[in-house]
Amino acid sequence: MKIASFDGSRIGVITGDRITDITDLADPNPGMWPPVGMVRFIDAFDKLRPQVVKAVETRPSKALDQVRLECPVQWPNKVIAIPANYDAHIEEMKTGTGLISPFRASGQGFFLKSNSSLSGPADPIVVPPIPGREIHHESELAIIIGEGGRNISRADALNHVFGYACLIDVVVRGKEERVMRKSYDTFCPLGPYIVTADEVGPTEAIDLELSVDGVIKQQANTRNMIVDIPEMIVMASAVMTLYPGDIIASGTPAGVGPIAPGNKVHIKIQNVGEMTLDVVAGDVGMHPVWDKPAG
Repeated sequence: MKIASFDGSRIGVITGDRITDITDLADPNPGMWPPVGMVRFIDAFDKLRPQVVKAVETRPSKALDQVRLECPVQWPNKVIAIPANYDAHIEEMKTGTGLISPFRASGQGFFLKSNSSLSGPADPIVVPPIPGREIHHESELAIIIGEGGRNISRADALNHVFGYACLIDVVVRGKEERVMRKSYDTFCPLGPYIVTADEVGPTEAIDLELSVDGVIKQQANTRNMIVDIPEMIVMASAVMTLYPGDIIASGTPAGVGPIAPGNKVHIKIQNVGEMTLDVVAGDVGMHPVWDKPAG
């Protein structure tokens, strides 16, 4: 099942090129602040699923090109990111810039990315005016938590997954704190919808691809991840309680590189989806912390 946010935080199910509005099943006040309707829907999904299936079968639908898709989870409790999770990416960063440590994800842990950096499939990536700094794309598979929990076992980890989505982790290259470099507004495009775990199927060998202006920059397969999806959940839940709607960004493969205003960035993940985002220039975001050289 493909679950989307659209037209002011409404919730819909996508079938082919149509979308069925099911907002009333989980969120009686779409458009209210904060936009937590999708989080509530994910939390109640197992109970609501029969009603959702019936609604898709019986309700009228709209053509997808008549709606505006939004970030599918707009107000999660947290966005968890796994760094250095592909050996080839670790090597390219060590030899190319020296900007990250040689530690692999299995010994480095995770970090948090600002929730306010989330954006949707119809939103541009807005790059701030930071002279002398490169801003890079990083393609990643996003894991959306369904059932929350703490100290989750590896054997039970995949039972806590609601679904998957495409995610681009945008970053200012440098040695400043990682969270600051990755938390500008629009630096975490997510979408174009969530595909439920049962529809995606096994995740041990999923192809990922990212291109800029039609030129492929990143290609990889989840079989090459250092920390796999169950272990990501084990690692995160060893430290903190996971909640429905939490997002885990699974790490980027080799091929990261700069983006600039005027570019079009396309991400495609097997069995999950694809989206194309415009890159535009922003007019805010400069701060003296960026005055020193990146290296």
